[in-house]
Amino acid sequence: MIFTSVYAGWESVEKAHEKSFFDFEFITWMAWTWQTAAFFIIIAICLTAMVLWEKKIPGGTPRRGILGLDTTRGDRLFISLLSAAYIHLAWLGLVDLTLWIATIISVLFSIIVFRYV
Repeated sequence: MIFTSVYAGWESVEKAHEKSFFDFEFITWMAWTWQTAAFFIIIAICLTAMVLWEKKIPGGTPRRGILGLDTTRGDRLFISLLSAAYIHLAWLGLVDLTLWIATIISVLFSIIVFRYV
């Protein structure tokens, strides 16, 4: 009596789940918010812009900046993205203000990197 009513709900477990086109099970571990999506979209836009820039003006000859290193456009993009990650992590760990300020600092730092490094 009591066991039949408890067991009665298990039929739905064995039924196959209908998957739709937008069921992405391989990325369900991540907390997808609009900020996370914006982050990945911005990185995709940066990479696309770099490809288009390279197609329009090929070469990207290395130049020596204030660090004394020969860097190309791709190197400067990598330095900018890595620096932005560290700026955001430091901001989260040290400051209790909005993260948009860290984003503005990262954009300004990226402009400096592309201009002088």
